[in-house]
Amino acid sequence: MAILGTLLKKGIMVRESLEQLYTSPLDLQKQELRNLLIHCQSTQFGEAHAFDEILTSFKGDKDQFYQSFKSQVPVFDYEKIFEEWWCLAKEGQKDVCYPGKIKYFALSSGTSGAPSKYIPITRDMVKSIRKTSMRQILTMSKYDLPGSLFSKGILMLGGSTDLKKSGHYFEGDLSGITAAQIPFWFQHFYKPGKRIAKTKNWNDKLEEIVKKAPDWDIGIIVGVPAWLQIMMEKIIEQHQLKTIHDIWPNLQIFVHGGVSFEPYKRGFERLLARRLHYMETYLASEGFIAFQAYPNRKSMRLVLNNGIFYEFVPFTERNFDEEGKMKPDAETLKIDEVQENKEYALLITTNAGAWRYMIGDVIKFTSVEESEIVITGRTKLFMSLCGEHLSLDNMNKAIELVEDEMKIDIREFTILGERADSLFAHHWYIGTDDSVDENQLKERIDYHLMSLNDDYKVERSSALKELRISVFPSNVFYQWMESQGKVGSQNKFPRVLKKEKAQLWKNFLAEQNLQAS
Repeated sequence: MAILGTLLKKGIMVRESLEQLYTSPLDLQKQELRNLLIHCQSTQFGEAHAFDEILTSFKGDKDQFYQSFKSQVPVFDYEKIFEEWWCLAKEGQKDVCYPGKIKYFALSSGTSGAPSKYIPITRDMVKSIRKTSMRQILTMSKYDLPGSLFSKGILMLGGSTDLKKSGHYFEGDLSGITAAQIPFWFQHFYKPGKRIAKTKNWNDKLEEIVKKAPDWDIGIIVGVPAWLQIMMEKIIEQHQLKTIHDIWPNLQIFVHGGVSFEPYKRGFERLLARRLHYMETYLASEGFIAFQAYPNRKSMRLVLNNGIFYEFVPFTERNFDEEGKMKPDAETLKIDEVQENKEYALLITTNAGAWRYMIGDVIKFTSVEESEIVITGRTKLFMSLCGEHLSLDNMNKAIELVEDEMKIDIREFTILGERADSLFAHHWYIGTDDSVDENQLKERIDYHLMSLNDDYKVERSSALKELRISVFPSNVFYQWMESQGKVGSQNKFPRVLKKEKAQLWKNFLAEQNLQAS
């Protein structure tokens, strides 16, 4: 029980977990915001937005602090906060949005495939991520697991820890930044180890891991499903195995995040001798937001007392335009005002200098009392050419149902919106290495989408004239990502391609002499 024993001795993880369990969500969040405002009131941002005045409102009634905060601090998307504030920290100025100089910036393209974003990473944020990670490890005590598992290796497939020095700051993947700062006591469990973790070239790193795999006794794997699946396939092929359990018999847990695991699950489990325990995390470049706290739930628990203050924007036409951009007069709510089974876009204020920041994710509460959520999509990663309002959740579920129904493994997919004469069409690009009847695949995806989404069903009989399908080997999708410099680690293939990215994808297919159906 080596890992659990070390954590239990530290005690702080237990105290924080109990605090969230027995304190009201509003009280926890109010204290987090107050702490952030106190800590940052002398920064350039804090002085410009009168943090000292906001702090006086905390002595009033329960809603006064939030009304004051909303009136003094505007909502920011990435472009706005970077151009007005974060760029100053990137230039080397100190005390911009958070005390001190920003030493690290995480490069993130998000799931929309946009150009790289520079997200500030502070020492306090790294500490918060580490604490939340350890709290998730503690939840493993709720699983039916042998004590011996907690002395096994943990393979974390992330970005290079050899960060790029750019003037006065370092840049790289968040996974690389955090892995470079893991605590001393954890290094015994951490794989692939410091030397391999520093490897910059993704393919070289995979080859090193494949070579060293027989030397490790892995109990837990952590990473994005697509890249872990590729890694395991390479290990199985190289060492002539039937399953990954032939080389790692004690492998029992897969900690995943970044994308929905369900579309990958069927292909992933072909590589196993027995099923794993799947644990979902919500770790973004902007912070560790939630994690799966119970083994038999698909929801995750928001972390309310570790450096993040949350706001919730009802994801409705009143608050967002057709492109998924938040309207100036949008309604924002604090945690005691949300309702179950309604969709909300997330605003976060963090201990890395994000203030009322639109992270781009859409969530739904499955339990308000326990602050349990599921991710249902992205504000800009949906398809609505004519009012069909097709969400990422709809897309993932339709693919999952089709995989089970047709007994196929769909490794990747993306959707483009197109014209169909004077009307509209959805063009699905499917990545699978299985033999498939394209007409049947098209019919079944269309059928499930109409069952899942009433708006889609209505539009399929009017403005949404047709659904088009093009099936390619899954490697085509990974080759495109590599051509975009987005191979490996935390990079995900965008589920919806729009405008420039859609054209880049079409150009790539043409260059590869791949004909869309």
